[in-house]
Amino acid sequence: MKFPNMLQSQFVGATTPRASLCAPFSSKLAKLALAAACTVALPVLAADPPKGNIEAAKAKVSMCIGCHGIPGYRASFPEIYSVPKIAGQNEKYIQASLRAYATGERTHPTMDAISKSLSEQDMADLAAYYSNLK
Repeated sequence: MKFPNMLQSQFVGATTPRASLCAPFSSKLAKLALAAACTVALPVLAADPPKGNIEAAKAKVSMCIGCHGIPGYRASFPEIYSVPKIAGQNEKYIQASLRAYATGERTHPTMDAISKSLSEQDMADLAAYYSNLK
């Protein structure tokens, strides 16, 4: 089977490197890709972080109170440990902790699963709610 020259050099073992085959397109394509990425990413990066809504959090705390709402509670999975009290914690600390679990920076099976299900707004709401409890 006869391939067009560009494909033949790619598939039939010619010595022409693939990069040189795409050279006329790479510069324009790279510029377009960069422009598209900036158009999409910059508004997200520039956006203000969500403001926590205590009232909205009241509908979301059911996943937290089973462990964090019991004074002196000790969990037994994956090992026995004392569950930290989050009521009254700093709002930014709670948000940072939830993000760290969601990204895998911090790990705990239960917290990993819960935090990955939360949006940035959910995290802000929960942080606002718990930071205002005493």
